[in-house]
Amino acid sequence: MLNKEYPLHDMNLVFEMIEKSIAKGGTDPKASDEMNLLMHLYAGLPAEAVECGMMFIHGRGAEVPATSDINPLHVRLMNLLEYLEKVEYLADIPATLSNDEIKKRSDIVNSLNEHEKLFGTPLLGYQFNSGSAAPSEVKEGEEEENGGRLLLMNSQAAVFACEDIYKTSVFYEDKLGFKAAHLDDEAMPHIKLTRDNIVIVLVKGEGAITKPMREFGIDYDMYIYCSEPFLLHNEVAGNGIKIVEDLPEAKAAQKQDKNRQFVFEDIDGRHICVSQYLEG
Repeated sequence: MLNKEYPLHDMNLVFEMIEKSIAKGGTDPKASDEMNLLMHLYAGLPAEAVECGMMFIHGRGAEVPATSDINPLHVRLMNLLEYLEKVEYLADIPATLSNDEIKKRSDIVNSLNEHEKLFGTPLLGYQFNSGSAAPSEVKEGEEEENGGRLLLMNSQAAVFACEDIYKTSVFYEDKLGFKAAHLDDEAMPHIKLTRDNIVIVLVKGEGAITKPMREFGIDYDMYIYCSEPFLLHNEVAGNGIKIVEDLPEAKAAQKQDKNRQFVFEDIDGRHICVSQYLEG
């Protein structure tokens, strides 16, 4: 939870505040790398996604769809902001300290390490190293060397909260050809599904977080892009999966104002949109 006042809609001003706070000193040496990584990632986002980060800052993170694949970015931003607020609090030493104040400051000092653990670690497929002009992409093999942490590569991962992650996993394995990695020994146990360059992460959840996004006014729970959706459409239909929106013929699609696409429904009622990728 944050205590300082932050701009309502200007992420640039937020990063100016972060930069000034780090310049005061007293922070971990990797705090600047963390700031630069976050700045780089936010700079590449559309305005709507950046606004979701502002919602996190102002205590409205619960309003952001839980399946958003950039939520880890917003969480890392909150981690850095909370860390800097703690460092600034510790730097302001009053003339006298009560026993309660001493204990509070001690607890804050002990909590700093939890924030600092994330500094310098990969995020959304990128990592920032000191002395670099820009973050570098993390290769898949390097990700595995980092202890299997839940890192979303190249913004290709969707996070699905499920009441029964094993039932959902079997559906994607048997019906859609995904490979599953069961990571039960993690801090947040999950199943990682992969096929080609598509990644889906299944986590245990209950209540509203498990409901399809269309119940909250969002049409699709995930987009999958491919050069020719016809083959995938035949595969999905052939495996008995419910087709919600059929694939139009190529000629008919030329008259549409959207990409050629079809939509199928998974075992939990999520609508997955498969759209044709058109090279620019």
